[in-house]
Amino acid sequence: MTDSHGSNTGAAKIDSKNNGDAAIPNALSCDVRKRQGDFSLDVSLDVPASGVTALFGPSGSGKTTLLRLIAGLDRPDSGRVTLGDRVLADTRSGTHRPVHRRGLGVVFQEARLFPHYRVRGNLTYGMPRQSDSRFDDLVALLGIEPLLERMPGMLSGGEARRVAIGRALLTRPRLLLMDEPLTGLDGERKRELLRYLVRLTREIDIPVVYVSHDPAEITAIADHLAVMERGRLAAYGELDTLMLQLDLTRRLGGFEAATRLAVTVLSHDPHYALTDVGLDDGQRLRVPLLDLPPSHRTWLRIGVRDVALATRMPRDTSYRNGLIAQIEAMAASNHEPSAMELRLRVGDQRLRARLTRQACDEMQLEVGQTVLALIRSVSFDDAV
Repeated sequence: MTDSHGSNTGAAKIDSKNNGDAAIPNALSCDVRKRQGDFSLDVSLDVPASGVTALFGPSGSGKTTLLRLIAGLDRPDSGRVTLGDRVLADTRSGTHRPVHRRGLGVVFQEARLFPHYRVRGNLTYGMPRQSDSRFDDLVALLGIEPLLERMPGMLSGGEARRVAIGRALLTRPRLLLMDEPLTGLDGERKRELLRYLVRLTREIDIPVVYVSHDPAEITAIADHLAVMERGRLAAYGELDTLMLQLDLTRRLGGFEAATRLAVTVLSHDPHYALTDVGLDDGQRLRVPLLDLPPSHRTWLRIGVRDVALATRMPRDTSYRNGLIAQIEAMAASNHEPSAMELRLRVGDQRLRARLTRQACDEMQLEVGQTVLALIRSVSFDDAV
């Protein structure tokens, strides 16, 4: 499980800004066009000065092309890229800052470590003197202290990428770019690195642009989502808001498979290996045992197909979780003829469900109706 946005894990935030830039907001703005053969990119995007903005879309949608233009690895045919008050590229004035002068940290799919340097040497390569004070904190945050004297050839794929992330951050960047950092890792190594990334992005105080085609990965880490389609920006906004827009179901691909609820851990039941969690409106749920302390804020991912509706709690059923909810919106599924998409309000939060059109008609469900959302405990995801 990831920490709820805005929660405080008790660790001090790691300041990644240069001393002279402390008062300068690091919001990223790009309005760029680029043609490569038959493919053309035309994107206007403003990224907030903090949090994780994920670029999502199928292969060939333009995610990496946009990232390379931001990084300065490629030049736009026309347009402008700024970071805070700094112009990184402007075709009208002929401005094009080289990569090493953009104040960015870039992490690729491959770690690209220097093979002849130990981990410590890789981390300190190009590190400014003012980063000395944060070296130990960052090493601890990434869990790489035991690796400092190893050579890159002795590292696993996940370990090497953690080192690459540490090296990028120790340059004190104003923006971190990550291009599919989990691609190619097996299940357990991928989950392990994702846990580190989630924790890291909650602790650093710079914006992160994160490229991925994996909805579950983005759901765990992102605050904002930019959906790319054929070189264009198809949708952009807060992740949770987009996931609840029924008209975006097709474009969001796998994102419609789950929505999130913010909860607080209340207590644990070791006998049944269950955890009681509470929503802000006072309702409670029992979920598979979480390795989190009481009072900890976290997210629960709930599959849309794991939500059933009833007008009252049924007897003799395996469902053990029921949330009082109000139907806020209903729409026919645009890719599943037999289904209806529903958005439910649960206190101040929202939940999605997918039911058959027949069930909706027979239950005479309508917008504004109060219902009981039945949720299977096994549908909760504590992968990160």
